[in-house]
Amino acid sequence: MTTDDTLIHAPRTDASETIGQRLRVVLLLDVHEGRDQDFLAAYDRIRHQVANVPGHVSDQLCQSLGEPSQWLITSEWESAEPFLQWVGSADHRAVVRPLRDCVSYERSLRFAVTRQTPETGQTRPSPPTSPA
Repeated sequence: MTTDDTLIHAPRTDASETIGQRLRVVLLLDVHEGRDQDFLAAYDRIRHQVANVPGHVSDQLCQSLGEPSQWLITSEWESAEPFLQWVGSADHRAVVRPLRDCVSYERSLRFAVTRQTPETGQTRPSPPTSPA
């Protein structure tokens, strides 16, 4: 199969089709050896600033179980527009500089949220109880 095979690769989504959809940003990071504590301190300093950016919903910081130098930051935004305004700003570059100083590799991925469990407005069902 080739890389153009449509069974493997779905067509690209036009950005205009994602208007009003939440945006999930995935940031894959490799932290320089010995810089974990600096990285965590930088994250703790900036996460509250980012939380106050209009359109920001939430974020999470995760560390790889198998490779402790690998980290994952996910963030959710009300839509792509506020995120793109934020990452294109001089404020963003200044705020994240201390974090980036600790990183040897960075890859940013952006996804429109198309499905979610539980669906918005629904609550999780209670887990089944065991018969006594």
